[in-house]
Amino acid sequence: MDLSILAQHLTNGISFGSLYALIAIGYTMVYGILRLINFAHGDIFMMAAYLTVFGIAFNLPWIVAIILVIGMTALVGVLIEKAAYKPLRDAPKMSVMISAIGVSYLLQNLATYLFTGRPMSFPSLPLLTTPMTIGSVTMLPLTIVTPVTTLLLLGVLLFVINRTKLGMAMRAVSRDYETAKLMGVKINQVISYTFAIGSALAAIGAILWGMKYPQVAPTMGVTPGLKCFIAAVVGGIGNVKGAVLGGFILGMVEILLVAFMPSLSGYRDAFAFVMLIVILLVKPTGLLGEKVTEKV
Repeated sequence: MDLSILAQHLTNGISFGSLYALIAIGYTMVYGILRLINFAHGDIFMMAAYLTVFGIAFNLPWIVAIILVIGMTALVGVLIEKAAYKPLRDAPKMSVMISAIGVSYLLQNLATYLFTGRPMSFPSLPLLTTPMTIGSVTMLPLTIVTPVTTLLLLGVLLFVINRTKLGMAMRAVSRDYETAKLMGVKINQVISYTFAIGSALAAIGAILWGMKYPQVAPTMGVTPGLKCFIAAVVGGIGNVKGAVLGGFILGMVEILLVAFMPSLSGYRDAFAFVMLIVILLVKPTGLLGEKVTEKV
């Protein structure tokens, strides 16, 4: 394969993987705190895309629309936690998981009712979507902006988790929920912040995804949501750096699989699930995950 073509595929893989990473962080943060798989996370991503479409439709400047969308999506995440998960805080894990699946279908049907099931076009930002050429590689500026944004946000998030009082509370709750509660940690507040941060990152991912794949539909969050869950598991669910690593690996492998084996391009989505099975068989805790001893 020509080196310029390989470079093209590598840049696409890094960009694609960084999108997965942004969404996977939301999964891994919620799981780290509550041991809950938030299956509605992909649909929060979908709602953020719709909010962006209507924000630009009302002629808001891009920067204003982006800030509003991130804030409103974070609020949606917090409201979902308060309405669907908080009342089940002491219920069996299966009940909470069923609630999460119910919220996912609720958001999909709500979007269908409000926006119809007809796909909508995502607005274009010429600054990021006008092709440019670097050497022999042609790409969108978005291809560079996406991984840079992901790494910057990862750095900010790691700073918050490791260097702030909120981060200390998050780590305490993830380590031992009951003890943190006894020590005076405001559990409900910590969980709300966790959902807000995860949903805000999903909103940023939705905006970047919409620019790359400019079509919005009520079910657009299903496949990315499942793949980002897989990315979180591959990296080690509960580990933020692992989620980013898993996202990059999944995106890169998907792109290279299609590039080197075009005959398997129809099985691109299935490959993510094959990777999940292999990882669970070989290293159930994920690449950066830690073994956790369950208390009986």
